[in-house]
Amino acid sequence: MAILGSIIKGAIELRGNLVSDASPVEEQQKVLKEMLETAKNTAFGKYYGFSKIINAEDIQKCFAETVPFFDYHQMKNDWWNQTIKGLEDISWPGKPSYFALSSGTTGKSSKRIPVTDAMLDAIRAAGIQQVGALANFELPTDFFEKEIMMLGSSTDLTERDEFLEGEISGISASNIPFWFRGYYKPGEEIAKIDDWDTRVATIAKRAKEWDIGALSGIPSWMELMMKEVIRYHNAETIHDVWPNLQVFTSGGVAFQPYEKSFRALCAKDVTVIDTYLASEGFIAFQQRPETTAMKLVTDNGIYFEFVPFKPEYILEDGALSQDAPALTLAEVETEQDYVLLISTVSGAWRYLIGDTIAFTDVARAEIKITGRTKFFLNVVGSQLSVNKMDTALRELEEQFDIKIPEFTLAAVKIDGEFYHHWYLGTDTNLEASKLAKALDKALKDANKNYKVARGKALKGVQVTTVSPEVFHEWSGASKKKGGQVKMARVMSEEKFAEWEAFVEKTANT
Repeated sequence: MAILGSIIKGAIELRGNLVSDASPVEEQQKVLKEMLETAKNTAFGKYYGFSKIINAEDIQKCFAETVPFFDYHQMKNDWWNQTIKGLEDISWPGKPSYFALSSGTTGKSSKRIPVTDAMLDAIRAAGIQQVGALANFELPTDFFEKEIMMLGSSTDLTERDEFLEGEISGISASNIPFWFRGYYKPGEEIAKIDDWDTRVATIAKRAKEWDIGALSGIPSWMELMMKEVIRYHNAETIHDVWPNLQVFTSGGVAFQPYEKSFRALCAKDVTVIDTYLASEGFIAFQQRPETTAMKLVTDNGIYFEFVPFKPEYILEDGALSQDAPALTLAEVETEQDYVLLISTVSGAWRYLIGDTIAFTDVARAEIKITGRTKFFLNVVGSQLSVNKMDTALRELEEQFDIKIPEFTLAAVKIDGEFYHHWYLGTDTNLEASKLAKALDKALKDANKNYKVARGKALKGVQVTTVSPEVFHEWSGASKKKGGQVKMARVMSEEKFAEWEAFVEKTANT
């Protein structure tokens, strides 16, 4: 019998029974008040009168009326540049220990997001909550004795001035609790390898030394690692190498586009648990098996607000109009897309993180990610969110029994007419025209605005199929393989021209 596993599982279940189910709305009110109190003597807190807001009859309302929205560039230019120069008490007390680098899916240079000790504490606390939630999943006792493969960016952080910097997954992994290090793979030495291909090759070589029970990382890069492990050991599936693999903690992007291709690499069923860890903090995690939705971390280091995702509130660059209404957790509704705003213990205030979400259960504060504000395709009124695109592609997978883990598209003009040109990452030999027709129909069925646009100014859909590997090579060429790098789902005409040139060059090499 797995004695250690029994002890750990019992401790997790006991913790779950002891933790009270406080109201997420009340937790959010408390978090905001504590954050304002902590930051009231910072330069930001003095400028926006946090002391006055704390004493207001309705703190949430006063906060929303007093502090404007900030995107990254506004927050950096107005406030974080002073922190980068080494000044203390700018938007959060003291100085951050780290800066998280995030190029995400947009922007040519990395963003530098401050990561304070308070944020690291919050991330650890949220991680413990997530581990506690494993009690809700029917996992065997011996699972809790297995090792966990955490595939993120390098933990070999860079010194820059007085700060250390790297991607948030690398920063988090370099700060794992001492008691967890025995379970953590690939281990500190391999995790420090900066070059993605070298790190994955080393993991593949050492793979059979480990008894992996869980994987954690971004689905696209996890698939590449699994394929390399399978190839190196001349195996059929990942379970031939790691027979006790039972859980995949997915993060960074929605898992659904990758589900079919991921499960094709497995011989056994794997429980998939979604998480939402961004450079700005640990935002949400899947708490129960009955749903794929994730629970917002409402009691720990982040205050949330929600702007209805409507074209009139979104500026051309993806930023928010300052007159857009921002709702509290007490005011939201289910199945409505919202632009997510966060205020954090790293000194981000009313910050546009760039994601859109929808609530599946307001009482539980459970959400699903529906897309990115900059990936909202509204040329000629088509109003396509990434969520609607994903839904249509899942229909194509089922209809034609194919896998489409990757895609990107742009609105292009051909002979004066607008088309949506899709690139689908798939190994199918189906005719592109057949896929285009089916995709067009699926989008019309999923979105009435798209259907109206197709009857007017949007002339049609074009599809080009390429290997999914092309998407990974594009990420490697334009940014860096692995870590938090994600593929842009919607491109500008300029970026799309670069993409097409890259695809052509790849085809000729």
